[in-house]
Amino acid sequence: MQQERRRNIKLLLEYDGSRYAGWQKMAGKERMVTIQGKLEEVLEKMEGTPVEVIGAARTEPGAHAYGQIANFHTETTKSVTEIKQYLNRYLPMDIAVLEAEEVPDRFHASYLAKEFVYEYKVTVGEVPSVFERKYNYYCFKRPDIERMKKAAEYLLGGHDFKAFSDNRKMKKSTVRIMKDITIYGDDCEILFTFAADDFWPHMVRILVGTLLAVGKGEMEPEAIRKLLESGDRSAAGETIEARGLFLSEVKYDGIEK
Repeated sequence: MQQERRRNIKLLLEYDGSRYAGWQKMAGKERMVTIQGKLEEVLEKMEGTPVEVIGAARTEPGAHAYGQIANFHTETTKSVTEIKQYLNRYLPMDIAVLEAEEVPDRFHASYLAKEFVYEYKVTVGEVPSVFERKYNYYCFKRPDIERMKKAAEYLLGGHDFKAFSDNRKMKKSTVRIMKDITIYGDDCEILFTFAADDFWPHMVRILVGTLLAVGKGEMEPEAIRKLLESGDRSAAGETIEARGLFLSEVKYDGIEK
């Protein structure tokens, strides 16, 4: 018989967040269905005792993930392949474990994350697609891609992104390092990709809403610089819907990757 020992298991997850109240369980809101809650429910069944799952990013209600990272500690003697199979057997079909591996005990999915990459998908066309309505934001008028790219240049590097936060009571620093922004568009879709050391809730959705305003001619590209300097949320764009938002990758350094 194998001797039980405490192990740290890292998961690579993808999920359709359409019917979930985000990643994180909320105290006093046990009836709200979350990704973290579903994972812990299945792991408790496997382990026979409550298990805490730590997620790299607290994705928002309605947002999705291609590459969420999570970890949990367990004393099960199951192999990582058996853990992966168990989770995929009992989790809802809109949550999938793509990879499972044993990592050093010090690995922490959230604290050790060095970079987060988010995508936001926008559909452009005369009639909204019936089949893409849960995963794309619809825009009737095609925004000017070049104007948006010019505006995005002001966002690169280290800045105070207070103007792009909906939390007016934020006590922590809103300074972030934006490492890369790409904007790709064709006749049917526009894909925004943001890579930064961290993001605040709603930040990507406000960034996209602001860039779309620039692309539609409602705001000049140079206005981004003034927004960063002023920190005025009311002067930035709208917080657009979460349905087009995907966490695509979480990056780590060295052995913790």
